[in-house]
Amino acid sequence: MEVLFDDDCFAIRQAARHVSQIYDRHLSNVGLTITQFSLLGRLKRTGPATMRQIAEAMRMQRTTLVRTIQPLRRDGLVSSETMGVDARTLLISLTEVGEERLEAGRAHWYAAQAEFEHRFGEQRAAALRGELFALTKDFL
Repeated sequence: MEVLFDDDCFAIRQAARHVSQIYDRHLSNVGLTITQFSLLGRLKRTGPATMRQIAEAMRMQRTTLVRTIQPLRRDGLVSSETMGVDARTLLISLTEVGEERLEAGRAHWYAAQAEFEHRFGEQRAAALRGELFALTKDFL
């Protein structure tokens, strides 16, 4: 049986799933997933954006983004409007209700961050963040 200790991709994905579970557990208190929370936060920071712009910025497949946005639209957290003559080009905007849910989620996001740093260690978490940001910068 092969040992997967030298499989970088498996190790990164396994760690990401583990950390995601911590954040998802905390954010479930406000009815959001980590992807939804991140999307709302991006719209708050950047303003309205097209589906294409969001997908590119968040490094997401368009179909995954559609599945993320659908419940947000249904719940009134984001709105969408067509741009120009092409009905397929949607502009996604954060609503007031979405902004309120984002604010409500912040405390839970910080609680998840604190739990991770407590379990992993603040210095190790900071070093890990630095390495991961450097990794993604190197591949862009």
